Amino acid sequence: MENRTRTTTVGQLPTPESGTSRVPTVLTKVVWLLWALSCGALAVRLRTGDGWEIAGLANVDGLTVVMWVTVAFFSGIVHSYSRRYMAGRPTIDRFFGGVFAFTLVVMVLVAADSFLLFGAAWLAMGLVMADLIGHVEGWTQAQAAASIARRYFLASSASLAVALATLWWHTGATTVSGVASAVETPSSTVVLFAAGALLLAAMVQSALLPFHTWLLSSMTAPTPASALMHAGFVNAGGVLLARFAPVVTVDSGFMLLIVLVGAASALGGKLLKTVQTDVKGTLGCSTVGQMGFMIMQAGLGFFGAAITHLVLHGFYKAYQFLASGSRVAHKSPANAKPTGSIGAAGVAVIAVTALAAGGLFAALTGKGTGLDSGLLLALLVVLTVLHAAREIVTRAALPAAVRYGAVPLVALPALAVYAAVYRVIDGLLAGLPAVGQSAALTPAHGLVAVAFLVAYLAIERGVYERSHRLYVALLNATRPPTETLLTSTEEYDEY
Repeated sequence: MENRTRTTTVGQLPTPESGTSRVPTVLTKVVWLLWALSCGALAVRLRTGDGWEIAGLANVDGLTVVMWVTVAFFSGIVHSYSRRYMAGRPTIDRFFGGVFAFTLVVMVLVAADSFLLFGAAWLAMGLVMADLIGHVEGWTQAQAAASIARRYFLASSASLAVALATLWWHTGATTVSGVASAVETPSSTVVLFAAGALLLAAMVQSALLPFHTWLLSSMTAPTPASALMHAGFVNAGGVLLARFAPVVTVDSGFMLLIVLVGAASALGGKLLKTVQTDVKGTLGCSTVGQMGFMIMQAGLGFFGAAITHLVLHGFYKAYQFLASGSRVAHKSPANAKPTGSIGAAGVAVIAVTALAAGGLFAALTGKGTGLDSGLLLALLVVLTVLHAAREIVTRAALPAAVRYGAVPLVALPALAVYAAVYRVIDGLLAGLPAVGQSAALTPAHGLVAVAFLVAYLAIERGVYERSHRLYVALLNATRPPTETLLTSTEEYDEY
């Protein structure tokens, strides 16, 4: 990136002068205003339970207001952060225009009822994000990454278009709300075909295996754009499945397929993360795994849990990307590894905390108290707490007594907050058709749960590290296309 001139701003933001653009400031204020209005819409929904609609075009329901508040908040943070991050760059107005346009498109998408409006917003969302990925002018790798992402997003939009066209041809419905009453049960081959196309579109957009390459190639995007991508864009798969729940829930076998797809990405993303050597690559593989968990929850019929997962994951991942610069440090490999030892007491604390968290979740939400798919949802909670507790015990630079005591004191209140958020979101989604129908527990679900648990624990124990062939396979699977790779540090030396 030679022959480029720019001003590096350190300290306070520059004082606006006559020639300084007001675009970043104005758009930042507008986005925060949109967030305030979204919070007002959410408050009205919680108080009255009423929604608003433009017949045949848009429908503001519980899912809409939840996503409006979430997306507008993340966008406001990104806008505010970017005023300093992008200060002095000649393309700052174009960047802010892209981020603001992305925000508006997503807000239209989650409110769209018309097939045509929904499909157009889905396409526009992908094209705007591809432009943000290739934002840096004159950077060949960035343009290549944008081109790859654009092809994936066009394929996702094509798959969605096929699904919508099939549903329209089969049912005559032209709106998302009209599909619920038009789709028959038991399902027909045509409906299953449409459901498969919807699942494919969700898999591509959420970067599930084997469509994760575009996400790992997108690290050329400015960090604020990456934060918005991982906090908002990839979550669109969960929103799509929730919107079209009447279609994807018509067949129990198809719901099991969704669970399998999610489980493969949850485990695959965890494995891919182990061979990453850079911060953004690690966060990208983590997103692949987390989106797998989200899709699993949708496959179990717990769409409220899937939406809760994407909201909380968005908060976590946005923070991780915006704070990624502080994680870069020069350490020797020996010092970078965990130094803590678990021991028998640590194992007991981790196990008891994880099981207690599962019980607390079941008590607070009512999921997992009977012989149904809620047991698998509770199992996911247990595994999540197990992993978090293990991280604290092995990595915290504190005395053993303090670490062991901190694990339940931190994990259980955090789980209670998660359960509370889940109940609120689940209540807001209660009016959506087919969203409250959890999948029936079958022997196949039991086999999937056992296989998932065994694989998860094997990964946690590092069994995969014994295979050099597996290591190479994972390394190859996380390698972006050659044209997007940096071969010299001078290529990203911006100053």
